[in-house]
Amino acid sequence: MADKANPIEKRASREATDWSILLKDDEENEQLRRDFEAWLAHSPVNASAWRALQQASRAMDRATPVFTDRWKPFLAEARGEAPSGGGDESRWEREHALQSMPGLRSPSARHKRRRSAIRWGGIAAAACLLAVLAGPDLLLDLRADYTTGKAEIRTIDLPDESRITLAPESALAIAYTPGERSVRLLAGEAFFEVAPNGQRPFRTAADSVEVTVLATGFGLRRSEDGAEVAVEHGKVRVDHASVSTPLAETLTAGEAVQIGWAGGAERSDAPVDQIAAWRRSQLVARDEPFGVVVEELRRYYGGRIILMDEGLAGRPVTGVYNLADPVAALRAIARAQNAVVRRITPWLIIISAS
Repeated sequence: MADKANPIEKRASREATDWSILLKDDEENEQLRRDFEAWLAHSPVNASAWRALQQASRAMDRATPVFTDRWKPFLAEARGEAPSGGGDESRWEREHALQSMPGLRSPSARHKRRRSAIRWGGIAAAACLLAVLAGPDLLLDLRADYTTGKAEIRTIDLPDESRITLAPESALAIAYTPGERSVRLLAGEAFFEVAPNGQRPFRTAADSVEVTVLATGFGLRRSEDGAEVAVEHGKVRVDHASVSTPLAETLTAGEAVQIGWAGGAERSDAPVDQIAAWRRSQLVARDEPFGVVVEELRRYYGGRIILMDEGLAGRPVTGVYNLADPVAALRAIARAQNAVVRRITPWLIIISAS
């Protein structure tokens, strides 16, 4: 389901988090306190976001001593992982191996699956409560077969010789059946190299946007606003059926389409050497808003990046930057925009207009 939250409320929530970090980092700064008070009084949405942040902070302060040591074992149990030393094998890989065993169809196996379903019902109920404290990342992990963290790129080799490269802060779930190969991108971005199989189509989905291919290489990215598909080689069909005016687009090499969750599609050319350039540690920006570029760099930086100026966020950025050194990339972009980058600590960077 697409994220329907109001973008103004989302921005206020992010700004409230930024202010919380700044105020804790420089408690004696009177000018900073005055700027914060002005932000707080500027809009009822800002005030509401600040109250919500403080309430959540207080709740987490109370709950952390109780649950910090429990949610990871719970997650391992829910996903069927070994309590410790389980290795790198994913839940999907274990289930795929089990499905190839003849005994899976026996009465005892069905009984085990029924017991598993009952057990999962209890786990799901507990997960709903735990998510209040652990946040949405936990539920995402429960749904995903593969995830990546900040600055982590992961390559997944599938049994049909297809290959998926997962960008940082991304997640996907895999469901292969005898008649279909299905993958869902739950968060972030991925590049797919699909092995040909005319009798077994490969379908990839990001929420209600679905991509169908036989043999091709393409990138899929999901964001707050929608999904983007770009084809490096081959041919794909992109469908978005759950809107008032259903969409169906066919793309070939060098073509891309941006589809909004609420509907509408914008096609564009996509130089094949720039598709999923993050695989080569490159960030390619073509008249992208500064704020969007900063969001991308956040996925490769281990700390927090705070953009203080809304006017700066809208300035266009064009260039190729090195994701292996996100701080240097950020400084290069800022210089071109006459902006100032201050690294307060190894984990906190503040960007402001000069």
